[in-house]
Amino acid sequence: MPGQLISQPNPPPDPSSIPDSMLDHRVQLNTQNVLSRAELNSIHKFRRAADYIAAAMIFLKDNTLMKRPIKAEDIKPRLLGHWGTCPGLILVYAHINLLVRKQDLDALYVIGPGHGAPAILACLWLENSLARFWPKYTRDASGLERLISGFSVPGGFPSHINAETPGSIHEGGELGYALGVAFGTVMDKPDLICVCVVGDGEAETGPTATAWHGYKYIDPAESGAVLPIVHVNGFKISERTIYGTMDDKELTALFTGYGYQVRFVEDLGHIDEDMAASMAWAVGEIKEIQRRARGGSPIVKPRWPVLILRTPKGWTGPKTVHGEIVEGSFHSHQVPLPGAAKDPEELKQLQEWLLSYQPEQLFDSEGEPIDDILQVIPENDEKKLGQRKEVYAAYTPLDVPDWRPFGVEKGSQKSSMKITGELLDEVVRQNPSTFRIFSPDELISNKLDAVFRDTGRNFQWDIASRANGGRVIEILSEHTCQGMLQGYTLTGRTGLYPSYEAFLGIVHTMMVQYAKFVKVAHEIPWRQPVGSLNYLETSTWARQEHNGFSHQNPSFIGAVLNLKPSIARVYLPPDANCFLSTMAHCLRAKNYINLMVGSKQPTPVWLSPEEADKHCIAGASIWKFASVDSGMRPDVVLVGIGVEMTFEVIAAAALLRKTLPALRVRVVNVTDLMILGPFGSHPHALSDTEFNALFTTDKPIHFNYHGYPAELKGLLFGRRGVDRVTMEGYREEGTTTTPFAMMLMNHTSRYHVASAAVRGAALANPQVEVDAHARIAEYMHMAAKDMQYVYAEGKDREDAFDTPSFA
Repeated sequence: MPGQLISQPNPPPDPSSIPDSMLDHRVQLNTQNVLSRAELNSIHKFRRAADYIAAAMIFLKDNTLMKRPIKAEDIKPRLLGHWGTCPGLILVYAHINLLVRKQDLDALYVIGPGHGAPAILACLWLENSLARFWPKYTRDASGLERLISGFSVPGGFPSHINAETPGSIHEGGELGYALGVAFGTVMDKPDLICVCVVGDGEAETGPTATAWHGYKYIDPAESGAVLPIVHVNGFKISERTIYGTMDDKELTALFTGYGYQVRFVEDLGHIDEDMAASMAWAVGEIKEIQRRARGGSPIVKPRWPVLILRTPKGWTGPKTVHGEIVEGSFHSHQVPLPGAAKDPEELKQLQEWLLSYQPEQLFDSEGEPIDDILQVIPENDEKKLGQRKEVYAAYTPLDVPDWRPFGVEKGSQKSSMKITGELLDEVVRQNPSTFRIFSPDELISNKLDAVFRDTGRNFQWDIASRANGGRVIEILSEHTCQGMLQGYTLTGRTGLYPSYEAFLGIVHTMMVQYAKFVKVAHEIPWRQPVGSLNYLETSTWARQEHNGFSHQNPSFIGAVLNLKPSIARVYLPPDANCFLSTMAHCLRAKNYINLMVGSKQPTPVWLSPEEADKHCIAGASIWKFASVDSGMRPDVVLVGIGVEMTFEVIAAAALLRKTLPALRVRVVNVTDLMILGPFGSHPHALSDTEFNALFTTDKPIHFNYHGYPAELKGLLFGRRGVDRVTMEGYREEGTTTTPFAMMLMNHTSRYHVASAAVRGAALANPQVEVDAHARIAEYMHMAAKDMQYVYAEGKDREDAFDTPSFA
């Protein structure tokens, strides 16, 4: 029988003591007769079987079906796993299954407490989804033994839900992202319901707090629905949770304020009836909201259902161990009996605990689940939670238009973002249900507003955008944008995340968690490709002089560089035509993390569309127009990486041509950052022959780099002759100033580039050497004068960003 919640500090109040105004949306339901006796019997046995398997997975390496008393040698040498959340996750899983079976629902299950992997794996084995994808885990005694003995040991399933877990689209490591991911999964999938369990520990995180607003971006006429279930078991790893200290009245007020209808599931004596009635009510509410919206009479600001599930932490496990309360306390969070292999008392308790589920009644002589258990499971394999095709085989490639008709004239001045916005508008038009833009309220600021020509925002609480099917999600929460983008991408669609450069770092760890999921998924044969996760990083530090130091931070580049090379891509297109080519490529690409960095301000268009196409395919090229004798026999190689950095390199080349004609310069632009690493370090890395063809074998090289120089040093480490390399990049110097002052402060100006060129060329060219000191002094004097002008006039010189001439 289920245990009782121990030492709960805030027992639910008498409903009669709660003001009527507080109970307007706290749904009261009759839970009687919602399950037949046969259904109730099947649910009970399914839960017992899954609880048994989950507990056994944490402890047993042998004797997995308890055919004899447990011995110390049956216990795993390392006890890894989290028991506390498992019974609650199993309860939800069982009831989703039954509802799918009875109503033929299309449902996904997103689990916030990802460390509850034993629970989910146990349910997957019972519904025979493990064997569908991992044939060795057959639904019989041998398959169960492999599952239990192999859990959380080398070669087996890890202790957290990950890409190896059928039915999963969420890396179960860092907490806070499940709800945002769930909302992304149902966009443009009108028949899908995503049941999302949010643990009460996870509910303390900032990303989860904001994601509660996600339904305000779900148009019920075009999209499915999320059914959130807040699992309040009262404790995190060693302390009370905030939600665990809140009574029903407080939680009702909180979620009513968020805009939900609140239903509590907390009757431990009739938990299955309570859960069945609550889930049936929730699905009914969802369908009514959708029916009204799809029938042309939508509910204004509909209140979607949310369930608050109260169960004890470690429910059905040991009540006490060595006099300490375990069930209903933080002691059950991970392993309730950590000394079972060495402590006879704990070994005895483990025996009693596992036998309390009566496994001999749940599995037949062949180790297969009895028929009563199977009556909970959907009969249609494709409806099973572990076999939904949305999770592993749903990718729909975008219809990406030819970008070249959007190209602009070489020699003009254009904003890369303005021109890219035109391309994105056509992408939106040609992909009305498989492409979305997730932006932290910066689309117009980032000059991508051309997309609003054929679409709008999908903010359902704004009367101007409600029910208009907008492709743009704008919410001032980077975390929520990221979560939604992940869910949308992993269920087969493609998205774009444009953002101010400085604030993409907010989702650094979310991106890393996602990258880990994709890295593992790419190695699993049954997981088919997904679209790439595409970041557009603009409003960069080089043109954030007006917003000041807080808006100057290119560190997200380094975050992507640190990922597994097979999935990481970083592009810094130097002009509008190159950005068009890069965007079209990234929207077509699969399984990558793509980062595109560019400027929103008008800058020179250096290359024609045809030249830009070839340049982007190569990843880097010699820019002959800015080089001496087309770059042949150089004294020094100057490399620009990034829009403004490249401009300063070209301006430096023009300055040197005018003031020191004896110096022979080769100008190189790098648009694909990953080519620079040693051959074999990345799929795009140049061979030594190719690298030397661009950068020579022995000439000094100076890089003018958009990001932090340490990132570039890390990329180049391992290349031969790096002792001839100098570089400048963002030095963490900035303030509210002018664009050119930012170049001067970070030593990336044309004067600093020209000085580096002279120092390098002087080593081998006597004509340069003889004038080196004078020329460098002249350039630094020019830099000082320009900075003086900025302070005196409050602006840059009028000609500071005129396109350099090589006439």
